[in-house]
Amino acid sequence: GLQKGRKMIRLAAAMALSCRVAAGLPATPAIGRAAVRGAVRGRASRHARHASLSTVRMAVDTAAPPRSALDMPTAEHPAFELLRVETVDEYTLKCATYRHRKSGAEVISAAADDDNKVFGIVFRTPVTDSTGVPHILEHSVLCGSDKYTSKEPFAELLKGSLQTFLNAFTYPDRTCYPVASQNTKDFYNLVNVYLDAVLNPRAKRDPTVLQQEGWHYELDDAAAPLSYKGVVFNEMKGVYSSPDSRMYRAAQQATFPDTTYAVDSGGDPAVIPSLTFEQFKSFHDAYYHPANSRIFFYGDDDLSYRLQLLDDYLSAFDAPPTPPTSAIATQKLYTQPWKVVEPFPASAEAEAAGGQHMVMLNWLLNEEPLGDVDELALNILDHLLMGTTTAPLYKAMLDSGLGAALMGGGLSDELKQATFSVGLKGVAKADVREVEALALRTLAETAAQGFDADAIEASLNTIEFSMREMNTGGFPKGLAFMLSIMPRWIYREGESPTDALRFEAPLSELKRRLAAGEKVFEGLLTKLLLDNGHRTTVELAPDETLAAKLQTEEERVLAEAKEKMSDAELQEVISSTAALKAAQLKEDSAADLATIPRVGLADLEREVKTIRTETAALPGGGTLLTNPMPTAGVVYADVLLDLSVLPLSELPLMGLFTRLLLETGTSEMEAVTLQRRIGARTGGIDASIFSQQRLAADGAVADPYDVVHMLAVRAKGTSEKAEQLFDLVGAVLTDANLDSKAKVVEILKESKANLESRFVSSGNAFASLRLSSRTSLLGYISEQTGGVSYYATVKAMLENAQSDWPSLLARLVAVRDAVLSQKGVVINLTADPAALDAARPAVDAFVGRLPAASAAAPAAPWREEVSLAPKLDEAYAITTQVNYVAAGARLFEPGTVHNMGAYGVVARYLSSGYLWDNVRVVGGAYGGGCALNPNSGAFAFSSYRDPNLQDTLDIYAATPKVLAELELTDEALEQAIVGAVGELDKPLTPDQKGLRALTWHLLGQTTEGRQRYRDEMLGTTREDFRKFGEVLSAAQLKVAIFGSAEALEKANAARPADEQIAVTKLA
Repeated sequence: GLQKGRKMIRLAAAMALSCRVAAGLPATPAIGRAAVRGAVRGRASRHARHASLSTVRMAVDTAAPPRSALDMPTAEHPAFELLRVETVDEYTLKCATYRHRKSGAEVISAAADDDNKVFGIVFRTPVTDSTGVPHILEHSVLCGSDKYTSKEPFAELLKGSLQTFLNAFTYPDRTCYPVASQNTKDFYNLVNVYLDAVLNPRAKRDPTVLQQEGWHYELDDAAAPLSYKGVVFNEMKGVYSSPDSRMYRAAQQATFPDTTYAVDSGGDPAVIPSLTFEQFKSFHDAYYHPANSRIFFYGDDDLSYRLQLLDDYLSAFDAPPTPPTSAIATQKLYTQPWKVVEPFPASAEAEAAGGQHMVMLNWLLNEEPLGDVDELALNILDHLLMGTTTAPLYKAMLDSGLGAALMGGGLSDELKQATFSVGLKGVAKADVREVEALALRTLAETAAQGFDADAIEASLNTIEFSMREMNTGGFPKGLAFMLSIMPRWIYREGESPTDALRFEAPLSELKRRLAAGEKVFEGLLTKLLLDNGHRTTVELAPDETLAAKLQTEEERVLAEAKEKMSDAELQEVISSTAALKAAQLKEDSAADLATIPRVGLADLEREVKTIRTETAALPGGGTLLTNPMPTAGVVYADVLLDLSVLPLSELPLMGLFTRLLLETGTSEMEAVTLQRRIGARTGGIDASIFSQQRLAADGAVADPYDVVHMLAVRAKGTSEKAEQLFDLVGAVLTDANLDSKAKVVEILKESKANLESRFVSSGNAFASLRLSSRTSLLGYISEQTGGVSYYATVKAMLENAQSDWPSLLARLVAVRDAVLSQKGVVINLTADPAALDAARPAVDAFVGRLPAASAAAPAAPWREEVSLAPKLDEAYAITTQVNYVAAGARLFEPGTVHNMGAYGVVARYLSSGYLWDNVRVVGGAYGGGCALNPNSGAFAFSSYRDPNLQDTLDIYAATPKVLAELELTDEALEQAIVGAVGELDKPLTPDQKGLRALTWHLLGQTTEGRQRYRDEMLGTTREDFRKFGEVLSAAQLKVAIFGSAEALEKANAARPADEQIAVTKLA
């Protein structure tokens, strides 16, 4: 999918990344001095003769590795020239850099004591037009290759790999193909497939790959209108339906008017159909040569084997006499600012409201690369200006009331030159100029006044803590390293890319300069922003006619193309349409499937992993959980308060309440002081809601009304500052200044604007919430506090805040009075054993400051108050060119016991097989799949950026028949089991392990129950596929759709009168 990066908060104005798989990705962390903002996508392939060689070598080379990967000697190989060996002490890495003598490929091989091994190959892929050729090629090379001859090696890997990361992504100037796995055999399978995919793809000799992944004419009947189909074509239609995406693209193109960044590497739907097969092949020839590649390995695998594997592929290529012409040109800095105005598709209501304009200021910061100290200082300056809600630029923009939500987000440093962006959306037409003036005025005042010492301390500590902790969440650490070093590697010839990971020296120098009194940040602010003429202000104006104009123009172009076709040419389009569909749906031969390397059941761990957790009582009746494990001196603390004391009707307040805890200050600390203290004394504090369905005993389907719903404050800090950490947590929980009308109005306006944006970009998530609200209390609460119903509540709360603030304030105060209690508190600590012992006095002191019991009378049980959403076919009309189509039902009744592990294997098989082939490959949607919740018994289908609607529903409806007629081979069954079990074993960081242990405790999840589920998966049979099909056949699926009004009208016209979809229009 297309990711908009914001370092942690940063929305990088120009950084749209296109990914092969539309999976939800964790935010990429800031590593070293480089802010890593990732996005991903993937597939696979290569030569048969290498498979047996790799298998033999694996048995010899990967056995009994040394105790530490860093103790392994630097590998040498006659095919490679060793350029340098370096250590990165900050992260305990040993990196060897090589050049392959014959092909010219550059390689960094990093040894690390990390079993989550990473490989990536990256090509510089600059473009001169918006046909989206690098994006389409990124999809296409993973559709089979010389060695791996199935039509979709990537899909086969998704079905049955133990991968911890499998995807690929397209930047504006480069294309990345990364994989990761903890299993060594699986890891090298992935590497082999990816190397052959990028170097020897079927796509270069088979035009149907471009037709499938890029675009093609589609016609089933000569009398019917001609249409476009293609996965990337429809993906980008979805992207161009999003006003936010249009803004970030416009900003990038305006800021870099003279370079490759002035066009869209992802592809403009209006331009994609001009891409020819010859252009497509030529692009691969030009840029997918090893001499234009950067290859990265990371982990604890055999260093010599890496080089031998690479040589097997690279030795087929000769370095060209001159290097590939892929260097990224530098944008010269302009001396005078300018403005760009573009329309975006909006509803008539939005345009009539007059407050929907979007405005963003964008600076290009440098021509020459920044020095190490300046690069680090710029990241800290960015945090000083934009890193918290009380940072001067962030606060001024939102406090102004000129817009509903922030746009931009500050620094973006992933491209050749850094940019800085800030703006607002939801701006009245009359206020557009004032937004620009406000940003410039605020920056000038900030530079003149300077930054307070405590502000600098807080931002410096925040960035330093992040660099030292190196917490990548669910993202492979090695991939974060790879993405961090890549800009230096591809833009700066002759420098060491790994310098991007080193922060000790520049941090020390920066601290020295600050201690000497130098105004480092004020100087950078003045030089890079205030005195910098290369500034473009981009305004996007709502246009209710734009969507219709784009559709009309597409239809005109297609009609004109059809008019020019002879009868024979029309018949050729009809024939090619049928042939393409037949090829897409044709099963791979056994011989082709046999080329895909696999892991089997023997490679799986049979036993579930456990986390040591100790339970103790807290004063007043609470519970303390401790999870002793190595955390490098960091204490991770979770404080949870029971929300079941609240009336059900008050739960939608909690999103607002959690933000007020951290954004309004306390009776003793103004908001600015509070956030600076958090930044200076902790690694961060966050407030959110923990909401899950409690498990039933013996693996039965759970009681749909039994939920765990708690306020959760998560905090982290060094062990020696545990007391200060808990003091701050106590302050925000017990003493937050809730009487902040202006802040509440600001938050609610921002929430409203963000929901409106997400309806268009993530309609599948909201459709799924509608489905879940029909089957369980958890689903109902989730939809009421985050779905379409919440959107209505936000608008009502906003009106309430503006017209009757005391009544809303009274409700917020009542929430706090009700939830604060020693009795129900749960505290979860994850740290080194010594740090856990040292933190106990701080925990007890914190609990002692809480009231002994809730001040509120017990609320009525939620199960008695709730009315679940009605089971009906419903849809929401939004301004979009694509649809999000969901359908589902509860398949299993509460209290009944079923073979849920096996059925989970079946559901995953459907997602990566039948639905992948029909919804994505043939249908042209960017994504599609299904999921079974073993706890609730609910099952749902969904599609993402889907050009179809009723056709997709028909595919869902045919699923039982597909399962009934399925002839599953032994290999396919094993593959399905391996893939499903592999998803249970993703690596976890210490804080994630702590949260996992907490979740198990709160939900009643036992080791025996987890082992039973795993055993059910491992024991899946063909009969389980048949039984699940029978269950699905008996279910009454109901739909929830987010799509265009035209598509919904067309679908209803084709449906019987008693199956009409109820349509609600969303502005």
